[in-house]
This record gives sequence, structure tokens and C-alpha cells, in this order.
Amino acid sequence: MSGDRLLTTEEVARRLGVKKATVYAYVSRGLLGSHRNADGKESLFAEPEVTAFAARRRRPAAVPDAPAIHTGITLITGDDLFFRGHRAGELATTASFESVATLLWTGKLEHIPVEPDPDLLALARAVTAPLPATTRLTDRLRVTVAAIAAADRLRFDTTPAAVIARGRTIIGTMVAALPVRAQPPQSPALADNLWARLTERPPTPADLVALNAALVLLADHDLAASTFAARVAASTRAHPYAVVQAGLAALDGPLHGAASEVVAGLLTEATRSGDPVGTIADRLRADGSVPGFGNPLYPAGDPRAAVLLGLLGESPATVDQRSVRAAMARHSGAAPTIDFALAAFTMATGMPADAGEAIFAVARTAGWIAHALEEYADEPSRFRPSGRYAGRSPRAAG
Repeated sequence: MSGDRLLTTEEVARRLGVKKATVYAYVSRGLLGSHRNADGKESLFAEPEVTAFAARRRRPAAVPDAPAIHTGITLITGDDLFFRGHRAGELATTASFESVATLLWTGKLEHIPVEPDPDLLALARAVTAPLPATTRLTDRLRVTVAAIAAADRLRFDTTPAAVIARGRTIIGTMVAALPVRAQPPQSPALADNLWARLTERPPTPADLVALNAALVLLADHDLAASTFAARVAASTRAHPYAVVQAGLAALDGPLHGAASEVVAGLLTEATRSGDPVGTIADRLRADGSVPGFGNPLYPAGDPRAAVLLGLLGESPATVDQRSVRAAMARHSGAAPTIDFALAAFTMATGMPADAGEAIFAVARTAGWIAHALEEYADEPSRFRPSGRYAGRSPRAAG
């Protein structure tokens, strides 16, 4: 290394286009080597190693036959998240979910109400009414979307105006068809109406701000599994309802949309035992990892979690989640993810364990519609990768 030029932390951060905290995170995860200068106060980095690391970050993974997906919706920089050039964290505290949905769909930050279609809502309520009281909220959303799709005879119109109109109808009807747990609000705001269907507790203004923020922060996240599924459906020219159904199907799993419920179990156990370190130790022993911590897309910490956790008030639940976060910080330095923040929010507001997944599903529907609009404008049926056959040869089978 003696002949290599050495870069300071600030120079490395500038070269990689990240913050200094992210550089430190790369070092702590063993992705980038560092060396101390003579007085031991400054970290230095060999320029060839930094150059090679930058090249690895830029090089896309090899996916045979995978078509290029060029999107103008969401940018993840490693430090932050942007929707069409707007910082998502700022939108979460300054804009309504409805206006962010419009931004994702049209590029304009404009509040346009999201309202259900009366006839489709009546159908959705009739279809979901016989479901058992124990039916998960997201299962109710899936049934609602399937039912109202069957009733919309013009659903195959994939022109932008028609898709956007249906996007608002789908989201509004999904929420309005859920059983009411509290007095419905006078406000037409989607966050207000969703609140009444997630908890019996009357909301404070701060509660509604936090729920709206959660919806905004979860509205899109580039090509997550459910969004990729939605784009594949849209590439076949499936109608917008089917696109949302594809997204909801991929969302249904403990590693994606239902992740917050897994975290809620962790927080519940930590609260019950009063021993967050013991709870973490049990999870590590049983599963080898602790849910709700460490997002590889954000080495220095998930900015969405920071925003939502910052909006939570004081309650026994928030005190308990802080103790878990502190224990994890001491253990590995891992920062909480949006799944952790969502679980903390639902517990602090008295919502059921599956409420986080429902919030996720309603919010991400806006993103799926945005990606469908992009896909409808591209070449159809683009996604046809070839499998690598590893079975018996025809001769051996015969």
C-alpha cells in the first residue's frame, strides 16, 4: 500500500457520492478497508481500493435475458430516498398521501382526493361481509380488489387518464371497504379514514400526521419484489386491478409486506419480558438474525425509519422500542428499518398486529399504479427470461 495514494474520509465520500457516515458504515461492514494515519486520528483509504469498490457498486448484477427497466419514479442513493426528485422524508411531513400519489403518477405534487366508487364500494362490502372476523386486513384488501375488478367492464383501458382514475378508485375503495372500528371522521383525507379502520382509539392530530407520513414513506421503493411483480403483470397489458393483485400477492410474506408484524412480535416479547437484550439473544439463537434491523440499501440507516420514529410520541410502547434499538446499537450498530418503525407505530397507537401490512399495502398501491403507467408505455411482454434446466435429460427420462 506504500505506493498508493491515500484518500481521506471526506474525499472517499465525495468520490462515492455518499455521506461520511455511509463510508464509516462500509468500513464497519467490512466492505471497505481503512487505515489510520500517523497520529491515529484520521482514517485513510487506498485509492485503488476505493476505485475498485466504486466500480463494484456501479456494476449491475448479471441477470440473463432480463430487460432493462428505466424508471423515473424513485431514486435510492444509499443515504436517502427521492420520489421524482423530491426527498421522501420531506414529503412525509409536508404533503398529503394523496398529493404524493399524484406526484408518482403525473410528476405534479397536487392534492386530488382519493374516493371510492359508490357502486363498487357497495359490492366490496357485500363480498367481504361474510368473511370471518379473524380475516387479516390484507386478505380483505385482496378480496375487495378482485371483486371490484370483475364489476368494471372498462378495466382494460390502459390509457394514462383511465389508469390514474382507476388508481384513485382502487385505493379509495380498498380503505372504505374495511370494517370500521371507530367513528368515521368528517375529513375526506385518506389517512383519517384509514385510521378509523385500524384502531378504536380516537386519533390525535399527531397520530394522523404520523399515519399520513407512514403512507407517504411506503408509497414506493423502486423495484421491490411486489413492484417487480406488478410491472411483469403490466407488461402483459393486464388491467390496473390485476396489477395491484399481482403486487398484493408478492407482498404477502414475512420478508416483505408482513415484515412489520414479525417485528411487532419481537417488540411484544421485549415488552412482556422487560429484557430487550434477552429477547434479542433468543432471536439470534433461534433465527440467526433480528428482524427490523439493517437494510442493505441504506448502509448508514433507513431514512424512512428515522422520519417515522421521530414522529412517535411518548408511550410505554415507544419507550420499549427505544430500549430494543439501544440494545441492537450496542450489539452490532445496526439501525432500524421502516418495518421496525411501522411496528413501533402500530403498537404505540393500539392497532392490531397486521395493521402494518395493511398500511404498507394501501400505500404501495400508489407505487404499483405508477410503475404500471411506465410499463404500459413500454414494449409489451418484455419479461421472458429463460430458465437454466437442471433436470433429467430427455434420453435418461425415456
